[in-house]
Amino acid sequence: MTATQIRNEKLGPRVVDALKSRHFEAFYVQTKAQALQKALELIPAGDTVSWGGSLTLQEIGLIDALKKGDYTVLDRANPKPGEDIARMALTCDTYLMSANAISEDGQLVNVDGNGNRLAAMIFGPKSVVVIAGVNKIVKTQKDAVVRARTIAAPINCQRFPDNRTPCNQTGECADCKSVDSICVQIVTTRLCRPAGRIKVILVGESLGF
Repeated sequence: MTATQIRNEKLGPRVVDALKSRHFEAFYVQTKAQALQKALELIPAGDTVSWGGSLTLQEIGLIDALKKGDYTVLDRANPKPGEDIARMALTCDTYLMSANAISEDGQLVNVDGNGNRLAAMIFGPKSVVVIAGVNKIVKTQKDAVVRARTIAAPINCQRFPDNRTPCNQTGECADCKSVDSICVQIVTTRLCRPAGRIKVILVGESLGF
């Protein structure tokens, strides 16, 4: 086991305990394969499932597994004519996403452009499953906001080459007011209510950005 893995094995369970103290249902797993298995355990067969844009979900193979499984999948990348998947997802059974940052004391921080991902996390779907690598962990809630704005957002923005934001040009946050900004909403989820609605799977690997 490498020094990084040893550190993750110490830090990950401690953050999970902090999340549980804030009424999240939380789990620590070591690998992407274990994360996939745990995520599928948390999604009942027959559920209507959707997700927000997340590289992490793709990296662990969850999107492919859902499409092959016993679920009704609302895939915003493949809508039927006339479907507004983002709105439909607000009333799905299980909503899947990652987090832009997690503080060591168990708070989730996310930024969003259109707000559909955060809307679903806050209210609507019966269950929300958040999957995040240990690279998302930072010391404090303030550090989490900084990470979301200055690390996650500028990288995420590169997925949209037509966005006219400073970070898309320079790679660094300029605290812009661009109409294309993906930092329109900045949300801290400091407690889970009702208790257990949001499940967090913390993975002892680097996932997403």
